[in-house]
This record gives sequence, C-alpha cells and structure tokens, in this order.
Amino acid sequence: MSVTATLAAVTDDTFADEVERQDGLTVVDFWAPWCGPCRMLAPALERLAAQHADRARVVKLNTDENQRTMVRFGVRGLPTLLFFKDGEVVDRVLGAVPYGDVEARLLKHAS
Repeated sequence: MSVTATLAAVTDDTFADEVERQDGLTVVDFWAPWCGPCRMLAPALERLAAQHADRARVVKLNTDENQRTMVRFGVRGLPTLLFFKDGEVVDRVLGAVPYGDVEARLLKHAS
C-alpha cells in the first residue's frame, strides 16, 4: 500500500491543545531531521495513521525545534513514540521498531 499522507506537526506551543487536551489516542513521534532511524520509521507512521485514522491520531514533534516538550517527557533518544490516551502517557517506544510492533501497541491502547 502506498501512503503519501503527511503527519500533522505539533510544537511546544501547541502540544497541550493538540495532544494533552484531546480525547482518545494520540501517538506522538519525537524525531529530528538528522536522525536516520527517524527517517526509516516515518513511512511506517504515515501508513499507521492512514490505516487507523478511526482509532488514533499520529503527530510529529521536531525535537530540534521543540526541546521543552522533549525534556518535559524525558525523551533521551530518537525516535521515541509516546502514546497518549485522553491526554495521559500510557506507553513509550524507543527506536525504529517494526511496523507490526507499533501497530500492536496502537491497537492495545485504542480499545
């Protein structure tokens, strides 16, 4: 399946409104432009967002430009995925993991 969706970007200034004050599941991709594993994971996240739009939102946060949020949530390695359910962190994934692993966690928390 070819996916060309672009994931919405969140920033330090929009994070509370776009993630923490949202009902349901939001997956946040903490990434940086220089991060090779982040670029490897990006197509899988776009596919995930397209296939599970009815279950979750997937957004990206550029850590080079938004360090306050990165520090606030203790993100120390990239890529890091944080799963927020009703505004609270319920899971964390570090590294470029296979699509199936991310999808399994999304399905677990979306139910």
